[in-house]
Amino acid sequence: MRSTDVGGADATLGHRPRAGRPQGRWRRRAATALLGVGALAAASLAAIGPAAANAPGSPGTPSAPATVFAEDFEHGQGAAVTPLPDYTGAPPLAETYTADPAWLANCNGLLVSEQAGASAPAGANCGGYWAANKQMAAALGTWAGGDAATNHSLTAYTSGDPGAGRTELETAEPVPLSADHRFLTFSVDAAAQNCYANHPLLAFYLLDDATPRAAFSTPIDPCLNPGAVIGGTSVGTYTSDGSVLFSGDSAGIRLVNEQASGGGNDGAIDNVRLLDATPQLDQDFAPADLPVGAPTTLTFTVTNTSELAAKNGWSYSAHLPAGLRLDAGSATTDCGSGTATADAAQGTVTVSGDLAAGQRDCTATVRLTSFTGGTYQVCADRIADPVGVDLPGCTSVTFTAPVFDARSHGVLLASPLLDVGPLPASAHSCTPLPGEDAHSVLDAGLGAVGRVGVLTTDASGTVGDDGSRTAAAHAQVTGLDLLGGLITADLVGTSARARQDLTGTGPGPVASTGATTLTGLRVAGVAVAADAAPNTAIALPLVGSLVVNQQTPVAGSKGVTVTALSLTLLTGVHLTIARSTAALLTATDPCPAATS
Repeated sequence: MRSTDVGGADATLGHRPRAGRPQGRWRRRAATALLGVGALAAASLAAIGPAAANAPGSPGTPSAPATVFAEDFEHGQGAAVTPLPDYTGAPPLAETYTADPAWLANCNGLLVSEQAGASAPAGANCGGYWAANKQMAAALGTWAGGDAATNHSLTAYTSGDPGAGRTELETAEPVPLSADHRFLTFSVDAAAQNCYANHPLLAFYLLDDATPRAAFSTPIDPCLNPGAVIGGTSVGTYTSDGSVLFSGDSAGIRLVNEQASGGGNDGAIDNVRLLDATPQLDQDFAPADLPVGAPTTLTFTVTNTSELAAKNGWSYSAHLPAGLRLDAGSATTDCGSGTATADAAQGTVTVSGDLAAGQRDCTATVRLTSFTGGTYQVCADRIADPVGVDLPGCTSVTFTAPVFDARSHGVLLASPLLDVGPLPASAHSCTPLPGEDAHSVLDAGLGAVGRVGVLTTDASGTVGDDGSRTAAAHAQVTGLDLLGGLITADLVGTSARARQDLTGTGPGPVASTGATTLTGLRVAGVAVAADAAPNTAIALPLVGSLVVNQQTPVAGSKGVTVTALSLTLLTGVHLTIARSTAALLTATDPCPAATS
C-alpha cells in the first residue's frame, strides 16, 4: 500500500484494524467460514485431481463436497520469496499461474512466509512495509491450524494503484474434472490489513472454457467479515454462496481485485480450493417384493452436498428394463420448479429440477408394475444424459408370478411286466415364463393290453396384454383297441385350461375348466355317451374298472387334470389314455402338481 494523507497509516503495523460487525450476506458467509474451517484446515492441501462429491446409498444424507483442486502455495517452498509466475504447484497437476502486470509489481504477487529475510527482494518495491507481508502469511497459517512461521501465502501490499478489474491470479491450465456437467463451488482463505483504508475486493471466478462464472455473488471483503483478527490481520475462510453448473470437463480459476486504489487494498490469500458439489442421485423401489400386477413406486432422491448451496438445472433420464410397465400419469416431483415425465411406450422416466439453498434433498416418483415375474435391476448404466448429478447405485424389484403347470400325454402304462410312456409327453411346467410344447406319435403298442393309433399332445402358458395368465393342455388318441376289443374308440381327447386375471393388487383367483371328447367309444360292445359326465365309473367284472372323463382338481382350486380313460386291472395294470393338466401355482405349491 502506498502512503496517503491518512498519515502513512500503512506503516503503522501494530494498529488493530476495525473488524466491524458483519452485516447481511457477509454475516451469513462469516458463519459459513467459521463452521467450515475446522474440517478444511485439518488436511494438508495439494493438487488433488478429478473427484466426485458423493457416494450412492445414503439418500437424504448430504456428504461433504469433494476437493477437486487445492493450492496451498507450499510446493518446493522454503525461506526464499517466490514471484507468482515462478511458482509451480504440486503434482500431478503442477499448476502454474499468471496475473496482470499491475499485480506482479509494487509489492504484489509474492509467495511469502514469516521465515523470509528481513528485507524485501530486490525490485519488489515494498518500501518499509515488507514485514506486513510476512505477518499476513503467518496469520493465515495460524488461522488454518498450521505453522505460522513456515506457511506461505500469496501477498499483495499495494504500493501503487493497480486499477479496478485487474487479474490478481489465474490458473495457466484448466483443472480436470471427473466428468462434464458438474456443480462446482469454491473456497479460499483470505487476509487483509489496514482496514481503515480501502479494502481488498476479491472477486473469484470459475472459468468454463473462456466463460467466467462468478463463484460469489459479491466480492470477498476480508475487512467486513473476518473469521478472526490475528495480530492486527483480519482472516477468514470464504466459501461460495452458490454453485456453478459447468458444461465442460475442466475448470480454471481467476481472482480479480475490484479495488482500484493502492491506498489500503492490502491482503493475502491461501488454501485455494475448487470443490465438486454435485448432488447424489439414488433410486429405490418400495415395495421391492410383490406379485405381478401389483404397483410399486420407484423413488429417485437427489441429495445435496453438505454446504447446501443451491443446485439449479440438473436433469437425467432413467431407461427401465423391458418387462416393467410404467404408469405414465403417475410421475411427479417436489424438486423446485422441476418436471417429471414417464413414457410408458419407451420405458423412460425423465426428471429435471432444482435444489434451493439450504435444501437437503428432493424426490421424484413414478408407479410401475410388471406382468412378467422376475427380478428387475436398475443400475447406473440405465441413467442416460446425467447433468449435474452423480450416478446412483443399483436397486431391484422382484415380481412373483404364478407358475405355469401345463402337461399332457397320450398314453401311460404301468404294469408288473411292462411300462410305457408317458407317450408322447408335452409340458410347459414349473416356470412363470410363457412358452409352449407339442409332440405326436403315429402309433403305440401296449403289450397284452392292446394298442393305439395316432397320439398328439400340446401344453402352453401364455400372458395376455392385460397381464392375464392361461395354462392350457390338450391330448388326443385315435384308434383304440384294448383288452382284445373289450374297449374300443375311434378317438378320445381331453383339454384342460386354467386362467388367472390381474387385479389392482396382483393375481386374482384361478378359474379352471376341463373337457373330454369321446368319439365311438364302446365298452363290452356298449356305446358310451359322448357327453359322459365327469368321473363316470364303469365296472369290468373279473377284469377291473374304467373311469371315463375323469376330472381331478389340482392344488386345491388352482387347476384341473382331465383323463379321457383311466383303466385299472385286477392284475396290477394301470393305464391312462389322453390326460391333460392345466394349473397356475404359487411359489409355495409343489410343481409339477401331484395328479391322482
